[in-house]
Amino acid sequence: MGIFPAELSATLNVRPQIVAAAEAHLARWLGDDEFLAYRPLLSALVGAGRWGLLVDSFYQVMPFGTGGRRGTVGVGPNRFNPWTLAASVQGHVAYLRERRGQGPLHVVIAYDVRCFRDAGGNLPAGVDNPLYGLSSRDFAEIAAGVYAANGVHTTLIPPGSGDFMSTPELSFAIRQLGADAGLNVSASHNPPDDNGGKFYNHLGGQEVPPGDEDMGRHVDAVRAVRTMAYAGARAAGWVRDYPRACHDAYIAVNVGTSLVSSRSARVVFTGLHGTGDTSAAEALVACGFRVDIEPTQAPHDGAFPEVPFRTPNPEVPQSMDRAVALAKSLGADLVMACDPDADRIGLVARANDGSWRFFTGNEIAALLAEHRLVHGRWSRPIVMKTEVTSELVTRIARRHGAQVVGDLMVGFKYIGDGLRQLEDTGRFAGVEGTPADLVIGVEESHGVLVTAQLRDKDAAGAAVGLAEMASRAKDEGQTLVDVLEGLWAREGYVVNRLVSTVMRGATGKARIERIQASLRADPPREVAGLAVTDFADRADPSGPLGPIKSGTDAASRDVLVFRLGEGARLLLRPSGTEPKNKVYVEVIGAPGEPKAEVDARADRIAYGFAAVMLARGEIVLPGWALRVSDLVAVEQKQHFAEVFVPGLWSRQGDPGLQAWIDAELRPYGKDPRGLVLPALRAWAAENPGNERLVEAVGG
Repeated sequence: MGIFPAELSATLNVRPQIVAAAEAHLARWLGDDEFLAYRPLLSALVGAGRWGLLVDSFYQVMPFGTGGRRGTVGVGPNRFNPWTLAASVQGHVAYLRERRGQGPLHVVIAYDVRCFRDAGGNLPAGVDNPLYGLSSRDFAEIAAGVYAANGVHTTLIPPGSGDFMSTPELSFAIRQLGADAGLNVSASHNPPDDNGGKFYNHLGGQEVPPGDEDMGRHVDAVRAVRTMAYAGARAAGWVRDYPRACHDAYIAVNVGTSLVSSRSARVVFTGLHGTGDTSAAEALVACGFRVDIEPTQAPHDGAFPEVPFRTPNPEVPQSMDRAVALAKSLGADLVMACDPDADRIGLVARANDGSWRFFTGNEIAALLAEHRLVHGRWSRPIVMKTEVTSELVTRIARRHGAQVVGDLMVGFKYIGDGLRQLEDTGRFAGVEGTPADLVIGVEESHGVLVTAQLRDKDAAGAAVGLAEMASRAKDEGQTLVDVLEGLWAREGYVVNRLVSTVMRGATGKARIERIQASLRADPPREVAGLAVTDFADRADPSGPLGPIKSGTDAASRDVLVFRLGEGARLLLRPSGTEPKNKVYVEVIGAPGEPKAEVDARADRIAYGFAAVMLARGEIVLPGWALRVSDLVAVEQKQHFAEVFVPGLWSRQGDPGLQAWIDAELRPYGKDPRGLVLPALRAWAAENPGNERLVEAVGG
C-alpha cells in the first residue's frame, strides 16, 4: 500500500504480518470518512515517520479482555477512543438482547475523573486533535448515545453535578435499581493517558468464561455503530438521572458491615484525586470515625498531579507519603487510600514506637479475615481468595472453622461468580452455603469484599473494617502492626513479593507470549538455588480446572505454579489489564527463623526468577537493574544497566552531570530519580566506593 517503509518489520523486529495488518487498518482510517476528524493527526504521524507508534496503534483491534477494553487513549483501532468504545457498546447491546431478550433494557453507566491531556507526549502538538480533553464523562455520554440509538435506557449521574461514581457503587446500583447491566468508564489505577470501558452483568459482577468470550464475539462482529447525540437521547427520555437515594443506600450498606462499636482511631484518608471521597471516606464519616482528608490529593483530577510517579495505586507505598506526613502532624493512627475508582484499599499504620508501616494487600486481607471471623456471626462462614493471595488467609480461616475457597483464578469476577453459584445451587468449589455466609473475599492486589450486596471489590467496606480494627487495638494499647505480629506469631511468618516486568507494544506482547511458551515447555529445575519440587500449568486441560472453556478462560488460566524447597511458592502470569508479566512469590518461614532471613530468601527467589523469565525473552539484566521500579518498562531497565550507570560513573565531576541525569531519565516517567534509586543503591552495594553517585541522583 506504500504507507510504511519497505523494511519496517526488520527495523521494528516484528513479524511482517503485524506490519501488514497495521498498514491495512491505517489505510482505512486515512480513507474512510468515518474517521475524517483524525486525518490531520494521522497525516502528521505519517509525515514524522512515527512508525513504531503507528504499527502499535493499528496492528490489531484492541482486544476485548476481562470484560471490556482498557488502554492508552489515542488514534487507531488498538487505542481507546470514541470508536473502540462505541463498537464495544454496540456489541454489548447485541449480547444483552441474546441474553436478556427483546424487551426493555436498562444499563447503569458510571465514570471516573480521567481527562485525556496526552501526558506522555505521544501525539504531535500543534495539530487538530479530537481526542484532547476527552473526559470519562464524555465517553460515558458517547456510550449513552449508542445505547439510546439501540433502544436501551441508561441511568447516569445528572449532567453538571460534578459527581462521580465508584466501581463498587456501580456494582451495588445495578442490583439496587434492577438494571440489566452496567458500564464503567474508567482505567482504575492506570497512568493518566489511559481509559477504558468495563461491562457488568445484571448481578453487579463481570462475566466469567465462557460468557465473557461470548460478549467479546458480539463486539468483534460489529461492523457499524448506531448512535445519537447525548442531548437528543436525554431529551427523548432514554437517559435517566441516577437517584441520590441509591447512593445513600450504598453508603448505608457499608456502614452496616461494622462489627464493633469502638471509634477511637483517627484516620487520614486520600482518594488519590479520584472517587474515594464518595465511597470509603463518606462511609467512614457515616460510621462515626474522625477522618482528615489529605488536601493536595483531594481534587478530582485525572492527571493525578500530586501523586508520586503519577501512579494513583495504593499498592505503591510512595502514593501515600503525603497522607502519612499529614497523619504524623495530626497524631493520627492510620492512613488509608483508594485508587481513583475506589475499589482498592491502601493502608499505612503507626506503630507504638512512632514509626509508620505500609501494609501489603496480602497483609490487609489477613487482618480483615481475622477481624471478621472473630467478631462476626455466621452459621456456615465462607472465605474466598484467589490463588495468588497469601496462604496466611487460609490458615486464619481454617483456624476459625471457616470454609475456604482458596484457588480461584486472578480477578474479582471469580469471587462474584462464586456468590452467584452459591445463590443458585448452595454449592461452590467444595463449600456449601448462601451468599449471606460470605465472611470476606480477598485478592492480593488490595481487593476486599465484605458484603454479598455487591459483587466486586470495595474499598469502603474494607476501610470500615480496618478503622474499627485499629480502634479495638488502640483501646488495648496496641496498633495494627501489633495485631499483624500476633498473627505471625500464631500462624507462622509469611512473606510475599511481587515483581512485575512491563513489556509494551506489539514487540512486548510477542515477548510475553514467547516467555510463557518457553517456561511452559521447559520449566526451570531450580530457582535461586532452591529445587523446583513441583510444577503445575493451570492451562493444562487434564489438571484440576478441567478442559478450557473458551479463549478468555485460556487467558485467565495462563498461570504457571512452581513449588520450591524451604516452604516457597512461585506463580507467573501475564496481567489481564496491563502489558506486563507478574511474578508472585510466597515464603513461609520455619519456626524460630529470623524474619530477615525469610525476607532475603523471598527477594532472592523473586528477582532470581524474574531474571530467568526475562532471559527466555532474550532480555539479560543484572540483578540490581531489576530493582528499578516495576512502573518502568524493561527497555528502560536495559537502558539503565547499559547506558545510564556506565555514563553516570564516567561523568563523575562533570559540571553538567545533573542536566545529563534529567535528560537520560526523562523517558522513565514522572519523578524518575525516585524510580531508579533502589536499583542504584543495589548497584552501589555490589560496587563499594560509589555511594557519591547515589547521592548525585537522589541521596
